[in-house]
This record gives sequence, structure tokens and C-alpha cells, in this order.
Amino acid sequence: MSSSPDAIAVVPVVMARSSAFDRERWLTGAAVLLVVLLLVVIVALPVGALVSQSFFDRAGAFVGLANFARYLDSPALVQSAFNSLGLAAISAVLCTAIAYVYAYVYAYVYAYVYAYALTLSCMPAKGLLRAVALVPLLAPSLLPAISLVYLFGNQGLFKGLMGDTSIYGPLGIVLGSVFWTLPHALLILTTAMATSDGRLYEAAQTLGASRWRIFRTVTLPASRYGLIVAAMVVFVLVITDFGVPKVVGGQTGVLATDIYKQVVGQQNFQMGAVVGLVLLIPAVLSFLVERRVRSKQASALSARATPYQPEPVKVRDRALLAFCVLTACAILVMIGMAVFASLATYWPYQLAPSFQNYDFSNMDGGGWGSYFNSLRLALCAAVAGALITFVSAYLVEKPRHFGLLRELLNLLANLPLAVPGLVLGVGYIFFFISPSNPLHGIYGGMTILVVCTVAHFFSVAHLTSFTALRQLDREYELVSESMGVPFWHTLWRVHLPVALPTVLNVGGYFFVNAMTTVSAVVFLYSPQTTLAAIAVLNMDDAGDVAPAAAMASLIMLTAAIGRGVFALAGHWALKRTQTWRNR
Repeated sequence: MSSSPDAIAVVPVVMARSSAFDRERWLTGAAVLLVVLLLVVIVALPVGALVSQSFFDRAGAFVGLANFARYLDSPALVQSAFNSLGLAAISAVLCTAIAYVYAYVYAYVYAYVYAYALTLSCMPAKGLLRAVALVPLLAPSLLPAISLVYLFGNQGLFKGLMGDTSIYGPLGIVLGSVFWTLPHALLILTTAMATSDGRLYEAAQTLGASRWRIFRTVTLPASRYGLIVAAMVVFVLVITDFGVPKVVGGQTGVLATDIYKQVVGQQNFQMGAVVGLVLLIPAVLSFLVERRVRSKQASALSARATPYQPEPVKVRDRALLAFCVLTACAILVMIGMAVFASLATYWPYQLAPSFQNYDFSNMDGGGWGSYFNSLRLALCAAVAGALITFVSAYLVEKPRHFGLLRELLNLLANLPLAVPGLVLGVGYIFFFISPSNPLHGIYGGMTILVVCTVAHFFSVAHLTSFTALRQLDREYELVSESMGVPFWHTLWRVHLPVALPTVLNVGGYFFVNAMTTVSAVVFLYSPQTTLAAIAVLNMDDAGDVAPAAAMASLIMLTAAIGRGVFALAGHWALKRTQTWRNR
């Protein structure tokens, strides 16, 4: 039986497509392996180096758990651990409570306006209040601490209100921590409360339940997952923060400052590794709890749920609005105090405004060079971070082969969520300082600062890009394969244009965090690569508090401008690449 000429002619085409498909599959596998190796180098190995160093002494001899025994025999270090846990727990409770009320008001006003389309007196303030509450995201954690010094310090405006209580200690740490972690809790709780099921409220009202009982039995249970997640996030942020306790901690020791004292002050890297491991334990436990709660939260909203459309209650609305206004005013006072102090000629004797505190060339801490180093770091981290996280998200979501390798990539991409910046920074010292490491040459330069910053904030950006790519149906890849289109053409012509607004927003995320971060890079800079946030720390240590406030204000302004530029670019990309969404 002979084959037809047409069938014979098809064979080379099929074989060519099969060969091209195999080549693309192995290229994809090589790309996944390359990104896995990259994350192993910038995340896993530094953390592993930190863990291993805790079992060696200064001479490099293995001592087992001797370093941990020394830690437990040091009352001051153990007390620091209890201080960190207690202050973080208090800050988490306060911040979550404030953010919950704030989110409740925002969710209520949002639902009311869109349900009834009425112009309320609080309608224009809704967006403004939320924007004010998110401003601390643009400031380094050092800024609220400096503001507290000018408000309640030894020469503060309201020092008389403090009586015998000092702002330098637990009170200052809690107040400063609540200020800069409030936006994080607010974003989580606003999202959680947006999923309220209106059917539950209608049923409760039909049964004659009071408003307080509805709040207690419907609102709180519906948002309990958001409350737990917000509390865990704030807890980790506070317990791993270095800026606030360094400025207003006084004699109150915490784990974050203990690591700094051990590594920088005493050059005791092994004990610094031990303290880092102690700091890593609550962070990992909180991460596991948060992941568990988040998985439950994903299935909390029914497909048949209806949006909650509440009715206005004047007394409640006015009380909640007053609470939000007071909270927003407190935030503006903190920010305004730092800006005012930076412009005062000589605090507190000559308050006439001038720009002499912005003459950083005559100040300790790095001068204008530190600011431009931070700007360069932020731009490099924004570009590199946005591209790498997009590629990692693509390789996890879109290919259909090498499943185990892609799962490993996803695990490594989420690992930085559980690693505090201070721990990662100490790990970078142990890993990159070794002369036997081929990458030893980047230590002390700008490259290691960029790499550490990208690694520190990698997980959130990866998850953001991953979410954007999941919106695209897998049918795009199947059609491309059937037509013999290489995967990189589909990536360039389909995936990247659709996800471009998200990529630009991720770039803005890296830019802001690179400008404001302290903990991840405080151990890694050199005299030539000092950063603006580090300069704030050094100027405060040198007693130049007003110039420190000036640099912190400049960081906040730069972060705001940079975030605005990225937001405009994202808006442009949305209009340019998402026209197909409009009918």
C-alpha cells in the first residue's frame, strides 16, 4: 500500500515543528534552571551561610551549640528578645485596631457612595483620608522616630506633656512603629473588608439584630482573616525594624539593634549570626501563620455573594469620620514636624526657615553623594527587579514542562517573605566576604546593594507579576504552539504588553523600597556607596538631627516623585496596551 504524495510532504513539516518544539522546551528548562540558580545565590546561600556561621567560633572552629549557650547566658541579649516580642505584639495590636477602624470607614463610604450615588459631606474626604494614611509608605522608618524626638524629646515642642515619661524607650518604639506600619495593615484590611457578603447583613437585619450585634457576629467574623494577616505582617515588620529603635529606643534593647551592635560595634559576627537566627524564628512562624490564614481567606467569599450596601447612620458615620480625621492629622503632624525641623535654622532657638540643613556636603554621613547613590540604587533595583520578577513569574506560570523545577522556583521566589532584611544582610556578609567565592568582587560595591535590595523585596513583586500573568488564559500558548510560533514571540507580543502596567507598578515598588530601606543594606555599604537612609542614621548618631530630618524629608519627596512617575507610566501603558479591553 503506497502513501500519497501529500502525506509524504507533510512529514518534514511535522518533524521540523517537533524539533522546534523540543528546542523551545529545553530553552525554557534552561531559563527556569538559570533563575533557580540566581535565587539560590542571592537568597538561599546567604541564609545558609548565616545558619552555618552560628555553629563556628571566631577562629573558624566548629563549636556546635556553644554560641547559643553563650546567648542564653547573656541576660541583656535574652531581655532584648523579650522586648522585641512584647513591643512588636503591642504595636501589632494597636496598629491593626487603628487600621481596622480606618478600613471599616473607607469600605463603608465606598460602598455607600456607589450604592446610592449620593453626594455626602464625607465623600471627597474618603480618598483624601486614605491617601494620607498611605503616605508613610514613602518615608523611611527613621522619619517618624526623628519626628518623635522633635515633638517629645528633651527639647521637643510638647516635652511638658510627657511628665516623667521619656520618649526614648518602649513608648517611642511603639509610637514610631505604629506610624510607619499603619499603611501595610490598612491595605490588607481594606481588601479583606471589600469582600463582605451583603446577604449576611440582610438576614441579620431581617431577624431584628441590633447594629452592635451585627458588627460582632457578622462584620468581625467576616474580616477575621484579614485581621490575623494584618497583625502578623505588622508584628514581623516591627520585630525586624532597625530604624525606629535605633533613634528612639534609648536603653531598651531589641533584637534588631543587638545584631547591629554585635556585627558593627563588636565585630562579633558569630554572635550576630545567632541573634539573626533568633530573629528569623518569629519571622518564619509568622510567615507560616500568614500563609495558612491567606489560604483560608481565598475560599471565604462565595460565588453567590452580593456586595454589601449599608444604610447611613449619622452618629456612627460622624464618630468614625472623626476618628479617621484625627488619625490623618496625627500622620500629617509627624510628617510636618520632620519637614519643619529640617527647615528651622537652629532648633529650638532660631526657627526661621532656611535651607542650611540641606547643605549635606558639610555634614557627617556621606553628603549629597549618599543621596545620589540611593537614587542610582533605586533606579537599578527598579529596572532589574521588575524584569527579573516578571521573568520568574512567567516561568512559574506559563510553561507546561519541568513541573518540579518550576515548583522549586516558586518556593525560592517566596522565600524572602520569611527572611528579615537584617538577617539577609548579615547572610550576605558571610557569603560574599569569603575570598573563595567567585562573586567576592562585588562586595563593597553598588552591585551587592542592588542584588540585596532586589532579593529582599523579591517575593511581593513576584506574586504581583504572577497574579497579572494568571489573568491570561493558557489558550494563548496552545494556539501559538499549534501555529509554530516560538514562545519568546508570544512572550514579547502578548504576555509582556498585557502585563506591562503591572511591570511598571512593580518597578515603582522597588524604587520606593530601595530609597527607604535601611535594614537590608546597613551592613553592606562602603564609604563610596553610602546611601541616603544610612546617612540619616549616621547624622543622627553624630548629633546632626536637623540634617537627618532634612535627608529623611528628601527621601520621602524623591520616593513620592518616583512613585508618581512610575504610576503615570503605568497609566500610559494601560491606555496604550489595554485598548482591547474596551468595547
